[in-house]
Amino acid sequence: MRRLAARGAAGDAGEVAAPAADSTHCAQGRSPSPPRLIDVCAIWDTGVLPPTADWKGASSGVAGARLNEAETLSSIQEAQLERLEVATPCGPGSRERGPVLRMARQQLPPWVHAAILLCLLSLGRAIEIPMDLSQPPTITKQSVKDHIVDPRDNILIECEAKGNPAPSFHWTRNSRFFNIAKDPRVSMKRRSGTLVIDFRSGGRPEEYEGEYQCFARNKFGTALSNRIRLQVSKSPLWPKENLDPVVVQEGAPLTLQCNPPPGLPSPVIFWMSSTMDPITQDKRVSQGHNGDLYFSNVMLQDMQTDYSCNARFHFTHTIQQKNAFTLKVLTNHPHNDSSLRNHPDMYSARGVAERTPSFMYPQGTASSQMVLRGMDLLLECIASGVPTPDIAWYKKGGDLPSDKAKFENFNKALRITNVSEEDSGEYFCLASNKMGSIRHTISVRVKAAPYWLDEPKNLILAPGEDGRLVCRASGNPKPTIQWMVNGEPLQSAPPNPNREVAGDTIIFRDTQISSRAVYQCNTSNEHGYLLANAFVSVLDVPPRMLSPRNQLIRVILYNRTRLDCPFFGSPIPTLRWFKNGQGSNLDGGNYHVYENGSLEIKMIHKEDQGIYTCVATNILGKAENQVRLEVKDPTRIFRMPEDQVAKRGTTVQLECRVKHDPSLKLTVSWLKDDEPLYIGNRMKKEDDSLTIFGVAERDQGSYTCVASTELDQDLAKAYLTVLGRPDRPRDLELTDLAERSVRLTWIPGDDNNSPITDYVVQFEEDQFQPGVWHDHSKFPGSVNSAVLQLSPYVNYQFRVIAINEVGSSHPSLPSERYRTSGAPPESNPADVKGEGTRKNNMEITWTPMNATSAFGPNLRYIVKWRRRETRESWNNVTVWGSRYVVGQTPVYVPYEIRVQAENDFGKGPEPDTVIGYSGEDLPSAPRRFRVRQPNLETINLEWDHPEHPNGILTGYTLRYVPFNGTKVGKQIVENFSPNQTKFTVQRADPVSRYRFTLSARTQVGSGEAVTEESPAPPNEAYTNNQADIATQGWFIGLMCAIALLVLILLIVCFIKRSRGGKYPVREKKDVPLGPEDPKEEDGSFDYSDEDNKPLQGSQTSLDGTIKQQESDDSLVDYGEGGEGQFNEDGSFIGQYTVKKDKEETEGNESSEATSPVNAIYSLA
Repeated sequence: MRRLAARGAAGDAGEVAAPAADSTHCAQGRSPSPPRLIDVCAIWDTGVLPPTADWKGASSGVAGARLNEAETLSSIQEAQLERLEVATPCGPGSRERGPVLRMARQQLPPWVHAAILLCLLSLGRAIEIPMDLSQPPTITKQSVKDHIVDPRDNILIECEAKGNPAPSFHWTRNSRFFNIAKDPRVSMKRRSGTLVIDFRSGGRPEEYEGEYQCFARNKFGTALSNRIRLQVSKSPLWPKENLDPVVVQEGAPLTLQCNPPPGLPSPVIFWMSSTMDPITQDKRVSQGHNGDLYFSNVMLQDMQTDYSCNARFHFTHTIQQKNAFTLKVLTNHPHNDSSLRNHPDMYSARGVAERTPSFMYPQGTASSQMVLRGMDLLLECIASGVPTPDIAWYKKGGDLPSDKAKFENFNKALRITNVSEEDSGEYFCLASNKMGSIRHTISVRVKAAPYWLDEPKNLILAPGEDGRLVCRASGNPKPTIQWMVNGEPLQSAPPNPNREVAGDTIIFRDTQISSRAVYQCNTSNEHGYLLANAFVSVLDVPPRMLSPRNQLIRVILYNRTRLDCPFFGSPIPTLRWFKNGQGSNLDGGNYHVYENGSLEIKMIHKEDQGIYTCVATNILGKAENQVRLEVKDPTRIFRMPEDQVAKRGTTVQLECRVKHDPSLKLTVSWLKDDEPLYIGNRMKKEDDSLTIFGVAERDQGSYTCVASTELDQDLAKAYLTVLGRPDRPRDLELTDLAERSVRLTWIPGDDNNSPITDYVVQFEEDQFQPGVWHDHSKFPGSVNSAVLQLSPYVNYQFRVIAINEVGSSHPSLPSERYRTSGAPPESNPADVKGEGTRKNNMEITWTPMNATSAFGPNLRYIVKWRRRETRESWNNVTVWGSRYVVGQTPVYVPYEIRVQAENDFGKGPEPDTVIGYSGEDLPSAPRRFRVRQPNLETINLEWDHPEHPNGILTGYTLRYVPFNGTKVGKQIVENFSPNQTKFTVQRADPVSRYRFTLSARTQVGSGEAVTEESPAPPNEAYTNNQADIATQGWFIGLMCAIALLVLILLIVCFIKRSRGGKYPVREKKDVPLGPEDPKEEDGSFDYSDEDNKPLQGSQTSLDGTIKQQESDDSLVDYGEGGEGQFNEDGSFIGQYTVKKDKEETEGNESSEATSPVNAIYSLA
């Protein structure tokens, strides 16, 4: 943030400010139209405005910034001050309007001091006569002394004057009376002395050239204008000439003379080619002040264009072109190799001999120059030499005036502005190169046309008063002074006993009405003249006020302010000021009264508010007027915009919060780079801020918040820095050219506030991929020159891209092309592959080599192949593309492949061997496909790889479907990786079976499939869990047959039981079954009739359960059914049923019991 501490006071709110007054209105005179309000004299001072308590508290830390930034006034302040009429410091009843520096004392710019001095001088000027009173003429407007006119327009020679009565006008031409009435082309404007010469009806303007002077006359005297020299602008044509080619040796100096035709005013000279392209100038080639074009040394490249001098004439706005020069440069190095332009030893590289400097202009070792005081001094030194010399400037016995001196034309010219006598002396320029140096001394003499020390002013006297007119001037040589009265030499005027001439002063004593006249002072020397009019008026007038009564003046607190009270009277009245009707005169302390009656209040406080009365008194009476003064609080920006750094595309907000007097209307506006800011659709202006959306590079700059009221303003400035992508690099040059390298140099572009981190160098070649740019290398952002490694036989073109944190620049313009010589390839193509596109071929492919690896013309490839692990000879073929197809190959057979690069310079290195395969086919079926069912919930699948894969297996495909009788479920597909040979299927139910189909895959597709089914489930599980089988016809029939068979067996059993036969009983001693008795594995026993042995183990009951014997001695269990009973004699009731089978004699084989349950089990 930058604080602009200067503050400007504007006009009063809602009221009309007085127009700016000219220099004659400040003291005595009355404005032609009396103003309603007070105008401004901007009286500057520093250190007069301490911050108020509230402002100080609201802006803590701001005062320090203001102190630091109050040292200078920016151009925006100057523009604002001009707008607020600071440059017109005087007017009737003026008060301070200009900015006030409110902090510690700081050094003000010179123009500010000049404004202060101008205003202070105006406060002591003689009072002007109001226009309603009689007075001699006064010249108010006239043409410049050297008046150049456009011959295409009518001629106007201005002369205007005021007086009472109104003056009449007449003219002289070349010191003789100019009779306007005799020339029909010449007329005079009404109520003016301005001459109008009309050429619409013909005539030549040149006929009216000469020296004109205007005379304004009334009965009280005659005023004269300056002698006006009228000249008609001329733009003569260039003489026709045929220019032979200029032949010059390379390295020699050369001057191409322009010699423009003399014009009025002198034309502006510039050099271009015949095609209107500007001639590039630098310290080697430049234009001199006289218009000639100087070459310190000629290079072969200067022959690429021609050179034409052009003259632009101001009034006619025409450009005349001289015939063009053509150069023929003789050289020892005929090839214009651009790569040598930036060569560190360019001249020796081109065979140009180096030499010490010598001066082309001015010639010799010394010269002299005269300049008039107040003009610009231009010293010029142009030197030749190889290498091109550097120019430095010095002043003998002192330093160059740093505030006025500046260097031009690549240091070949020294300009000193607004020359004064202390700028005279000896200056010398030093031209030097590595071969030596030479100097030229210029002796400068400063002369001066006359300039005023004390210009005569109008003299207003009362009858009987004394007075004097003073005319003092200086110059070099010293000017002479001549007095005139009413346009006639004073010595030839009638004698006046009340007048005495004493050199540069005329003294008047006891003046009377007859002394009224207009006096002229003419001072001149050989360099010019000055003419001033001053009248003597004798009046007897009581005091009168010239401004409106009861004016309201509003001023800002702590400002220095002046209250004007314009008045007139003769004798000159005495003026006094009073406040609020108090009797004491206001003068001294905080008040100061000037000669013209203005009251200055050095620092306004709140208590200064009130009514001020001015009273003018002379011997003839008195007059008074009142001014009401209101004191307003200053406008302050208490929260100022801050400097910000933003990336492109972001949003930025600049604050500007203002405190002001509530009775004044506040206006907040913004400036960008000291110009009014256009608020577009990307900006939003609010009362206390400015928001910029989507910041772009063009938004960078200074932003000034201007808070203004009718009386004052406050300024605060901040700088917005936008981080953007860098500008493109420029001026690419190739140097140090070699077989395999080149040095690339470039000039970095603007980094747009974000440092450049990297440079990317790209190249393009015009053989393989014209127009396509490739990255070559990357370099740090701190370099601008790099050595690039190159490949043979490439026609290179380079460009550079700059990179910073924001992004990449646009590519630079491409460099010149550079072709390297050829060589055999140093590498072979990469990514060599052999793959079949069909089952009986193999396609060999590779990545083609680019331009940087071809190394020569006609790049081609030698392709070799043979079957792997065989002793076959290599097959080979030469290919221009990037693929070759080998036909009639077996299915999926490995091959050894080699691809070697070759160009017209030779073959590349021996290539590596790559293994490829011919085309694939469908694989055979997977081997040993096995389906196992460990339980009712899962099914395990296993298989082996196909015997003939016929390629690279890409996986397996398993399709399986559940089925139950005639019912078939939804097919499920599973894909497996080529390494997977197992899979587990989770059954959806324990009853359904599954049918599995498995096939292997290659990239050709799925091969032969193998199919298996899951094993059948157990019957009981099938019976218990599948209720729907019971509804099948075959099952119902089967069950019926079984039931019938069981019924028959039951009948047979009951029949046997009903026989009533008795079974033989063993001896009383029971014989248990021996261990050798045969017993079936399923737990059933055979009964033996042979030994009548009772059962020892368990007996199977009809319900299929096995009952454990309760006692070893019990006979209950020996019965075939029911509970056993005994007779009275202890024998069994019932009998054993013993069946002897034929198997009894066959060993230990068991026989089934003839119970119905066993029968059913046996059937099952």
